[in-house]
Order: sequence, then structure tokens, then C-alpha cells
Amino acid sequence: MTSVTLQLIVTQADTAAQDVRRFELRRTDGSALPAFTAGAHIRVKTPLGAWRNYSLSNHPQESDRYEIAVKREGRGRGGSLSMVDGVRVGDLLEVHAPENQFALDERATQVLLIAGGIGITPLLSMALYLLSQDKPFKLVYLTREPASTAFADLLATPAFAGKVLIHHDQGQPERALDLWPLLEKPGSVTGRQLYCCGPQGLMDAVRDMTGHWPNAAVHFESFGVDTSTRTDDQPFEVSLRSSGRVYEVPVGRSILEVLRDQGLHIPSSCESGTCGSCKTALLEGQPDHRDLVLMDEEKADHIMVCVSRARGGTLMLDL
Repeated sequence: MTSVTLQLIVTQADTAAQDVRRFELRRTDGSALPAFTAGAHIRVKTPLGAWRNYSLSNHPQESDRYEIAVKREGRGRGGSLSMVDGVRVGDLLEVHAPENQFALDERATQVLLIAGGIGITPLLSMALYLLSQDKPFKLVYLTREPASTAFADLLATPAFAGKVLIHHDQGQPERALDLWPLLEKPGSVTGRQLYCCGPQGLMDAVRDMTGHWPNAAVHFESFGVDTSTRTDDQPFEVSLRSSGRVYEVPVGRSILEVLRDQGLHIPSSCESGTCGSCKTALLEGQPDHRDLVLMDEEKADHIMVCVSRARGGTLMLDL
């Protein structure tokens, strides 16, 4: 995690779509911000005090501002609620400098972007960058309905003509867009590249349909959205090999958060199971893997402590 911390002022706060709030952040003196690349995210300290990751949606060549969009997640852990309901123009927010675990491959000759819902945020930055570089790309944006389609006005401008497909399913599975024609032909490391961001179901579907693609050509990002909590979650315990100490992980909290509260430093970045930073050796127990990183052969003896849980009993970690 970066050690650079910024105090930024909210210079704009407006509605990007139903239940989605867009925020523009700048330095109070208007000076340049740390540079970022398309696909990057920043960590923001929410009014509740919790840190959350939000992808940057503006063009990476804009050096004086960061733009994020936050969806109001009524069933989340409160971070998004406090941002959408509590943050106003003029407020100061504590922000870590940008990091990027979802970077564009500059060698790509064609780029396919698939966004679902609020997953448009990092892909919009990519699209803006690719547009300015005159590189071929296609953006497929899946939403429930027009009212929930963030940045629709921008994507409807002539600059994006012929490059964007927006599909609304009205919440009906039978109306979902068939992605197979787009994914049937695989990409290559230096040729066609795929970037996908959105709800877990969408990313799982895309992962299933790209099994024939080279691993290096397919990229996923969930940008810190809390997709790990389920209605059947139960508390469980983690045991640390080095100290023998045992800690309870309650519903709604991650292993990473619990251990961090105990003063343990574990490398982390996305905190959404997509970057691999918090990969930890697992010595005993039955894990409930919820990440998008571990290979099948790694799941017996490793776990991503930012999102994964236990199926029961105690997990012993090599910490």
C-alpha cells in the first residue's frame, strides 16, 4: 500500500445515475496531483472512517483532478452510504495516491472492454485514453435500465460513435446480452486484450467464456466493491502459526480487517480479491475462496484474506 497520503477537496458532487454519485477531487491549491494510468484506483477514507477503493474514471492525462463514482450500496458495510449521503462540495477527504492493478497493456492492438453497472468507472478511463491515442477498442456496457447507466451522456457523444454498445436487461436474465459472439475468438498477449469490471456474476460469466483465451489477455477488476458478504455467512476463527493466537472473524468483516486491527501488517491493495497482494499461506482448515486470482492448484494451501472466509471451524494461517 502506498504511503503517500493526500488531503483533497471535493470540488464537484453530482448524480451520475440512479444511486450513483460522482465526485471530483482536487488539491486545495489547485496544483498537480500524483499521476495515474488508466485502470488505476485510489483509497479514500470514508466519513465512517473505513478505507475504500474507488477507480478513477477520468482521463489519465488530467493532472489536476481525480474523478470517482460511488454507488449507494444499501446492503454494504456503510462506506458507500457515508460517501453518497454524507460527502458534499467543500469537504476534505483523506486519499492515498493512485495504484494500478488493472493496467492497460500498451502492446495491445485491439481492446475489448466489458462493464457491468458501476464497473464502468475504470473502463471509462481506459476508453478515454484509448480514444485519445486513436487505438481501436469496443466498450460493452451492461446495465439494468437507462436510469442506472452512469456517464450515459458522455458515452453518447460523437467521439464514442460506433465504439460503445449499451445494453439494458431490465433485471430479467432472459434479456441478458449474449457475450459469446464477442468472446468466441480468443485474444493474444500482444494482440486482443479483454478488460472486465462489474458484478461478480458478470465477471464469473466472462471468466467461464474465456477459458480458451491466454491468461495474460484477460483482466478483471472489482475495484473494492463489497461483493464478498453473503446472507449465509457465519463467524469463524483464524489461528496464527507464529503466535498461536486465535481471532474471531465476524460476519461483515474480513480476515484482513480483523488482523489489521490487531496490529498485523499484511500487504494489500484492492481488498476485493482481484490483485493478489494479500495472498497468504494456508496451513489447515476449509477455506471458502471468493477471490478471482488463485489458480486451482493454489487453493489447497493459499487464501486471499481480503475476501475469502472459512466453510467452518478454524483456519490456520502461516503468519
